[in-house]
Amino acid sequence: MPSVKSFGREMRVGGGASAEARSIGVSPRVYQELKTTLHREMINLVDLEKLTSLEDVRARAQVQDVIQQLIMKLATPLSTGEKDRLSREVLHEVFGLGPLEPLLQDATINDILVNTHRSVYVERAGVLEKTRVTFKDQPHLMHIIDKIVSAVGRRVDESSPMCDARLPDGSRVNVIIPPLAVDGPILSIRRFGRIPIGTEQLLANHTVTAPIFEVLKGAVRAKLNMIISGGTGAGKTTLLNVLSGYVGDAERIVTIEDSAELQLQQEHVVRLECRPPNVEGKGAVRQRELVINALRMRPDRIIVGEVRGEEALDMMQAMNTGHDGSMTTIHANSPRDAVSRLETMGMMASLNLPEKALRQQMASAIALVVQISRMSDGTRRITYVTEITGMTGDIVSMQDIFIFEKLGIDATGRVLGRFKSTGVSPKFAQRLKVAGIVLPPNVFEHSFDI
Repeated sequence: MPSVKSFGREMRVGGGASAEARSIGVSPRVYQELKTTLHREMINLVDLEKLTSLEDVRARAQVQDVIQQLIMKLATPLSTGEKDRLSREVLHEVFGLGPLEPLLQDATINDILVNTHRSVYVERAGVLEKTRVTFKDQPHLMHIIDKIVSAVGRRVDESSPMCDARLPDGSRVNVIIPPLAVDGPILSIRRFGRIPIGTEQLLANHTVTAPIFEVLKGAVRAKLNMIISGGTGAGKTTLLNVLSGYVGDAERIVTIEDSAELQLQQEHVVRLECRPPNVEGKGAVRQRELVINALRMRPDRIIVGEVRGEEALDMMQAMNTGHDGSMTTIHANSPRDAVSRLETMGMMASLNLPEKALRQQMASAIALVVQISRMSDGTRRITYVTEITGMTGDIVSMQDIFIFEKLGIDATGRVLGRFKSTGVSPKFAQRLKVAGIVLPPNVFEHSFDI
């Protein structure tokens, strides 16, 4: 049982409110002061260390009782609604992330963007909107940021003003603070739902059609190496999560990420995560070192959350040395751009490889590039499924198998278009057949309107 001190002292914050104040409620400034004082008083009264040994529900209930007793002692007149809100928000400050908690509990929100303590935006269905959520001041926001990053063993301060972290539900967090952020701390949260998006949602949202998805699913099961390409917020990680679900349960999967966010459902998954440098600037473990180490862990498949540097070369070498069916994502605007970026990142390894040798590695390692894009109406579409067929001279040869053709925008702003086959039968079709994958008839010849 947590120790609770005497409630003998009465809290008087903002006393002497007028009748007008009673009828219209307290001002935002007074409300923030009330919440801050109430939170401080509650911390003084409750032994939070002992609360950690209790079940979450019991701990919340006991703290809720303390908060309600403190609210009853307030001299400032509050409506029932304000008391409930005040109690709820102080509880969020203790057990959660303060003002962000209601946003984190809203399943319709995909991104939470905190632009200093005064301004918070969210993205719903691909559309940005400003919220009424604010923080009391900059130290209040920094307290919430410290709470997030310390939970995953990371830090952010003037000597290390940028940080990637994650929330318990897997949501991705990026923090940048002064002096790099001129106006104050900036916090960006990319949400991942408690229930991962599956095949049904992709098809229902018209991200892809069922016949095309059968080809992608078959490519995963036939152990074709695949790159998922797209811009920021296009849905690369979501698509990687869905496709990786078709990896066999008998296979050992090693995932490598800068900040762990993949949500693989298989039982035999080993998750590796990079480590940032310590206070002295030492001890960092980069993705390249984890990829090299993963080769010693007897993986059947290696899944890299995102290639962004010299680890691209090691990833391609792994694909070429018995780890078929490996997958990764990359930031690029088209399949051809993805190949160019991959080549550039391979050169970062500084092994003085000739360009042609690097391209041969790439052409041999990668079978498919899947391009996914976010449309102007916020929807996501797989816009290209492109096969890498080999080398033609010094150039990596590619051919589009499926494309999304944009036809226009209707009166409501919805993007109109169709998925269509280019009529090209891919070289990997034989590999799918040998692996026992049965595709829908004439799948490489049809168009699919949406």
